[in-house]
Amino acid sequence: MDLNCDLGETVDGQPTADDAAMFAHISSANVACGFHAGDADSMRRSCELAVRHNVVVGAHVSYRDRENFGRVDSEIDRATLVSHVVEQIETLNTIADAAGTAVRYVKPHGALYNRIARDPERADAVAEAVARSCALPIMGLPDSRIADAASAHGLRFIREAFVDRGYRADGTLVPRNDPGALLAPDAVAERAVAIVAEHEVIAATGERVRLDVDSLCVHGDTPGAVQMAADVRAALERDGIAIEAVSL
Repeated sequence: MDLNCDLGETVDGQPTADDAAMFAHISSANVACGFHAGDADSMRRSCELAVRHNVVVGAHVSYRDRENFGRVDSEIDRATLVSHVVEQIETLNTIADAAGTAVRYVKPHGALYNRIARDPERADAVAEAVARSCALPIMGLPDSRIADAASAHGLRFIREAFVDRGYRADGTLVPRNDPGALLAPDAVAERAVAIVAEHEVIAATGERVRLDVDSLCVHGDTPGAVQMAADVRAALERDGIAIEAVSL
């Protein structure tokens, strides 16, 4: 099972997560490409850490929205969105190449991630951008519009679940400002094992939700994220589940 984390998300040069510590526990790093967070220096540091820890690099693309950390939806026109996604992938790939690695997949961030899960037109624009720039796999929610769009453009799709976020009964995430959006830290490892072994998650309202996934995400800016990632990895490995990048 792949274990991924959003990293390189510096704001005004200050990290929002303990990136150096997190790289030791994950297999894939979603590196911020400068539109919602991060800059050339943070991208370079992330890629160097990825090489050091044998972690795969993914492009964490977003709306151009540093003010809101990419968490506010935007009514952007298709051509601009496509060009912005292409720009972010190409910027990170240039930096990754200089560090001795390469971008291996694309994972949209925040409001864009949520929008393309339900909006087929917006999803198709993102898939077009990825197909045009690199033809790499896209990571996102299972059974979503971006999964359909990736398939339509001949792209591999990596199905993702969140071990530290609350789910609704329809398989979508509980909005960050709503009760139940974040799981208690001591419940995260058990959640991860259940997702992998039982292919299900318990929604915030109690329903059992089927989840068939390829990758698990721990958010780097969640309080106690490094310990969560360590606990998740240890729990999975105790169950005989190896941690390895899915995008290779």
